[in-house]
Amino acid sequence: MSSRLVGVGVGPGDPELVTVKGVNALRAADVVVVPVMDTGERGRAEATVLHYVAAEKVVRVVFALNERTDRARREAAWDAAGERVAGMLRERRSVAFATIGDPNVYSTFTYLAQTVGELVPGVVVETVPGITAMQDLAARSGAVLTEGTEPLTLVPVTAGSAVLKEALAGPGTVVAYKFGRQAGEVAEALRETGRLDDAVWGSALGLPEESVRSAAEMDGRPLPYLSTLIAPPRRGGGRGGKL
Repeated sequence: MSSRLVGVGVGPGDPELVTVKGVNALRAADVVVVPVMDTGERGRAEATVLHYVAAEKVVRVVFALNERTDRARREAAWDAAGERVAGMLRERRSVAFATIGDPNVYSTFTYLAQTVGELVPGVVVETVPGITAMQDLAARSGAVLTEGTEPLTLVPVTAGSAVLKEALAGPGTVVAYKFGRQAGEVAEALRETGRLDDAVWGSALGLPEESVRSAAEMDGRPLPYLSTLIAPPRRGGGRGGKL
């Protein structure tokens, strides 16, 4: 039988937001891999997985998730992680890889799957979708992501604040990921485009240190790296005709 690599989305951090299919995939796998930084602390994916899988079944694999400047070091670390997971697949039939959010949305899993596919010919790669941070923040804050024919734009602020400004100048709701280190620039972009008052941000969703606040409260100081922003468009009143 072919070896099998399954990327499982385990949501933003709240263990109750893992889907039934996700839990079943984690439990069915021979081993569950969780990504950790080279500093060694437990990440959100690992903490979530341990609610459903015994610790002896979980394998921590180091990724240079916090390396932003040394590209060669980052790529070497990721190649080493891919080699390690490939070794597991050669020994076992199935490996689940737990990733926060969804495995097909800005996930470590997509890069891992590409590397493993080259190292283990014939490996079957599958994904199980997960709840994303923008969905969780919308639920916790009461923000409506889309209505009627509005578009939805998702921007990683790691691509630069100019990309966010361009999106905010357009129509529909804009969601920004990983904007914490550039919170000051983000607040200014919201102010310039008239979106500050209706926008909300959140971090550590579903965890004891959770924070969900109005974007108008941002004072320019950096926020947690994995902060999420929802900036809805100005909407008129009335109902009907939007579906």
